[in-house]
Amino acid sequence: MTNASRPEITSEVTEGVCRLLYHHQIACLTELRLGNGRRLDVLALGPKGELWAVEVKSSVEDFRVDQKWQSYLDYCDRFFFAVPMHFPKDLIPEDVGLIVADRFEAAIIRPSPENKLSAARRKKLLISFGQPAAARLRGDGKDPIFVS
Repeated sequence: MTNASRPEITSEVTEGVCRLLYHHQIACLTELRLGNGRRLDVLALGPKGELWAVEVKSSVEDFRVDQKWQSYLDYCDRFFFAVPMHFPKDLIPEDVGLIVADRFEAAIIRPSPENKLSAARRKKLLISFGQPAAARLRGDGKDPIFVS
């Protein structure tokens, strides 16, 4: 994967992350715009209603130029960075989760601390989660959909 382009690496890491989460009965939606206007790589819904946000970083440069990831924290119970196998893991802050992935598999290297959403935000996100999921099932949800 190291010779692949950044978009290819991002796609492969995202695919591995979604495989991992689906294996744990956690449903994933990719490329969602949140109420703050930011686009999240993966928003995942667990069996107990917990929401995980995963931001994929394809390279050190991609990670270093990202100034927006903290704005995702208000939209999830747990936040993870997902990186390719060759990524230097010590660059990822200790106070967030870490997933290492390629196209075929992924592993949670460091769990994310839990930061429970407020009841009002959770309700809004859970209701909104279904709208893009339904649109994608219909086949008309290819463009990012806003989730508040």
